[in-house]
Amino acid sequence: MLSLIRTDSKNSDFIILVTQLDADLNARDGDEHAFYNQFNSTVDLNHVLVLYANETPVGCGALKKIDELTMEVKRMFVLKTERSKGYATMLLEALELWAKELKNTRCILETGKRQPEAIALYKKGGYLIIPNYAPYQGIENSVCFQKKLSS
Repeated sequence: MLSLIRTDSKNSDFIILVTQLDADLNARDGDEHAFYNQFNSTVDLNHVLVLYANETPVGCGALKKIDELTMEVKRMFVLKTERSKGYATMLLEALELWAKELKNTRCILETGKRQPEAIALYKKGGYLIIPNYAPYQGIENSVCFQKKLSS
């Protein structure tokens, strides 16, 4: 059975999942991980989703307010053992719905070129590549996306 909860960054299951996400990103990005990590603080994230399969946390994602009409998708992660089950798509769609409920008109995000499965997910979800926004401008490994949210 799947369940999805809305919470914040103090949620213990979210913290555990983000620790695993950071380990995965560190392995992929090596020395560059410290650069990216400075922009991935989970302190004060008020819009966090945790996905459970049979009461076990298997994935997460979050939204960070950027401006009056924009949310940034942050900390998207699904356990390696639970991938290819549609969970990432479910999380992304739930984040977009929440962003719309909060009166936002677009979502933006940054991911790395060493995360081809993430790039594929975002493209499949209707996200378009945009010029890298701050603080990712000029960063070769970064790919930035946006999606306009339908009303």
